[in-house]
Amino acid sequence: MWSRPPVREELRADLGAPRRVRRLRSSPRSRVWRVELAGVGGRAVVKQFVDAPRAAERYAREVAALRLASQVTPPVAPRLLGTDPARRLLIVEHVQPGRPGEDWVVGYAEALARLHSCARAADPGALPAWSGPTEPDVDAFVALADALGVTPPAGTRADLYGLVERLTRPPGLADAPRLTNTPGLALLHGDPCPGNDLHTSDGIRFIDFEQASLGNGLVELAYLRIGFPTCWCATAPPPRLLAEAEAAYRATWHHHTRTDVPDDLTDACAGWLLRGDSLVQLAHRGTRDHLATIPHRDWRWGTATARQRLAHRLAVVHHLTVHEGGHDGLRQLTAAMHDALRTRWPSLRSLPQQRPRRAR
Repeated sequence: MWSRPPVREELRADLGAPRRVRRLRSSPRSRVWRVELAGVGGRAVVKQFVDAPRAAERYAREVAALRLASQVTPPVAPRLLGTDPARRLLIVEHVQPGRPGEDWVVGYAEALARLHSCARAADPGALPAWSGPTEPDVDAFVALADALGVTPPAGTRADLYGLVERLTRPPGLADAPRLTNTPGLALLHGDPCPGNDLHTSDGIRFIDFEQASLGNGLVELAYLRIGFPTCWCATAPPPRLLAEAEAAYRATWHHHTRTDVPDDLTDACAGWLLRGDSLVQLAHRGTRDHLATIPHRDWRWGTATARQRLAHRLAVVHHLTVHEGGHDGLRQLTAAMHDALRTRWPSLRSLPQQRPRRAR
């Protein structure tokens, strides 16, 4: 029934009838086809969001993000060719990816900074604000510490509540009636993972913007350190490449916005540490307290298990608190929880340094 994309006559008149149709692999949330369109002189990709919870919202987010991203040169996303809101269908140019190099994180970071800079042109309400960790996430994290036999230092829970509040504040502004034109505001991809970055001869293009939002770019710059928290492809780049990639992000952001990126990534990385939902794939988020499962059961998602991911995040946040200072309770708590994990499960491996050859 769905072997061919349901492209309306209006789009056919503008772009041509789809020919040489090939169904592509996609998430359960969408159907995707590669086609040839005479009106664009070659290949294009048709994507339709299936009937599912929040399908209309995810479609609207992707369209809005693609339109914002189109203002950057060289491009950081495929060009949007046509839309059909009634059928939640969009058509974008086809991008032929190549194989990422060993130092792929550097070009990735540059492209991410250019994508983030697109928020300067955002209209109020174009995209929702980024949704970060919550106080229940803090409570679940503290409960995990207790289950591991670790007592949080006095005041740590309150400090973590403060961290959650800082992460939900518009960047650069304590009280903001609107998000746009705010220093540091970024167009966030929402899932900037290996596989959603297409490495081409003229740079990296990001795809799949259905979780896009507006927020602080640090929460996605943190992906490089914290192990790509929303991704099946969890990796930990070597320190040299990590430093080079973060420097490339900061330089690129400054070039496009004439503003500086704060040096301290502690809050952003700690925010991902608190979120149990970042230990499971999208379909399982919001269904249970995943941190509460850690003491009793481990599970594999992609390149790593949940306990591997958690151990890595604890080590990263501890390292940041040692070097940045100002987080005494969190520094002690992450060290003790990391030691408890390693003591209980001494065979836990580090995250892989290299992304798999196939990232999907």
